[in-house]
Amino acid sequence: MALSLHACILLLKEHHLLKSSAVQSDLDTDMSGIAYDSRKVSGPTLFFCKGTHFRPVYLSMAKDNGATTYVAEKPYVEGNGMNALIVVNITKAMAILAAAFYDFPQDDLFVIAFTGTKGKTTSAYFARGILEQAHPKHVALFSTIDTIVGPNPDQRFKSDLTTPESVDLFRNMRAAVDNGMTHLVMEVSSQAYLRNRVFGLTYDVGFFLNITPDHIGPNEHPTFANYLHNKLQLLVNSRKVVINAETEHFDEVYAAAMTTTYPDSIYLFASTDFKPKRDDIRIDCRFESKTLSTTRSQFQLVPVTDKAAALNVSGQYNLRLIGDFNESNATAAIIGAGLAGVDGAKAIPGIANVTIPGRMEHIEVPGHGVVYVDYAHNYGGMKALLHFLKAEYHDPRMHVVVGSPGDKGVSRRPGFAKVLSEYATTAYLTTDDPGFEDPAKICAEIDAGIDHDKVTVHTVLDRREAITAAITSSGPDDVVIVAAKGADPYQKVRGVNTPWPTDMAVVKEVASQLAAK
Repeated sequence: MALSLHACILLLKEHHLLKSSAVQSDLDTDMSGIAYDSRKVSGPTLFFCKGTHFRPVYLSMAKDNGATTYVAEKPYVEGNGMNALIVVNITKAMAILAAAFYDFPQDDLFVIAFTGTKGKTTSAYFARGILEQAHPKHVALFSTIDTIVGPNPDQRFKSDLTTPESVDLFRNMRAAVDNGMTHLVMEVSSQAYLRNRVFGLTYDVGFFLNITPDHIGPNEHPTFANYLHNKLQLLVNSRKVVINAETEHFDEVYAAAMTTTYPDSIYLFASTDFKPKRDDIRIDCRFESKTLSTTRSQFQLVPVTDKAAALNVSGQYNLRLIGDFNESNATAAIIGAGLAGVDGAKAIPGIANVTIPGRMEHIEVPGHGVVYVDYAHNYGGMKALLHFLKAEYHDPRMHVVVGSPGDKGVSRRPGFAKVLSEYATTAYLTTDDPGFEDPAKICAEIDAGIDHDKVTVHTVLDRREAITAAITSSGPDDVVIVAAKGADPYQKVRGVNTPWPTDMAVVKEVASQLAAK
């Protein structure tokens, strides 16, 4: 991979991003590397001075390691002697140049992208399961949990971000193409648009699953309106669009899709009983729950319009991932696969055995009921989970272990308080990626909004102790929910990823200890 200085200047001008340039070398000079981390610079590299915490010393380090050109929003004396490209927006410039450096790998992939407050990961895994049935070992995945860029075990690794920085994103896309991948299923977070990580990227199929307040705070979206605006950008940048017609703010979502997509390329889905508020809206696909239990879910998918029928995805589907809300996620994935040319004959077996680490995992603990581990990490996700479990287990006593991350997602804290007041018998407030905040303070903020006449609250900052206390104190007919971290193998504490065995590993450890008594 290489990119010439001349090509960089032309691309930045094309996107109206270049303010000025100071060229110290031949315009045809190639840069064989691209980086925003000075520690990853080696040889002639295009280096980006990005981030609110960028320090000029990083540019000096990059220069010492061989960087020949830097891109920044202002000149730095530390870059004297280097080619300087001064831009209007550093993150947009980084996305545009990263795509070019890796030779536009998105053009060689059929890209399916999901956004929504909840359900992105589940829907992405469902879609990949179906596509893998039709194209074995040819489907890449960029998700909150895993990044898969090839068919071999060493080409699968844990994700750091739901949607990575643009340089990492396009590098992974290039790796996927080079490894023979033909399709890519990816999650796209609101932060990805807020930080311009996917600037300039167009998707073959884009999904809007739902929207509820989340990721609103000092280090994230300033308002819900900003959060929604960034979510909607995925629809504006998709060739075909699939929308959950039951989402909140449907009118705004549908209007955003209509700005760049023909109505014939917009597909709406909903449950059988849902009635649109607008007479001009036609639902393309309906799903009807047939069987729901603690071990499986079965539903019928029925195309309603001619364009939906042409996808040939009607039929009865079985899921190992339980919960009525997952039938909605599955419906989205099936429609998306249909738009990628995969019909029901492949979709039915492809989705049947999909499981997701940290999603609706459960274990029965003799004498202490059943324990669920789930990634539900905001009001919407938690409510869907607890509502389902309350109905399925006939209004059991529910003990919930939950915390909220520091430095972000401040809006989740009152949301957790609200849903705990609505469903929980007992709450164990604990630590969950506190970052640079005091976990006790975070728990206190959640606790302040809980109705203590309805919920008994314990604050146990050690997460292992909180899980142990919740399971130990539960009865044979109770349900324990360990929420929000899912399969995360670490706790983010003061900038350090501190190893964590995962919630389910701790749950199994406690269960073994109780069985041995």
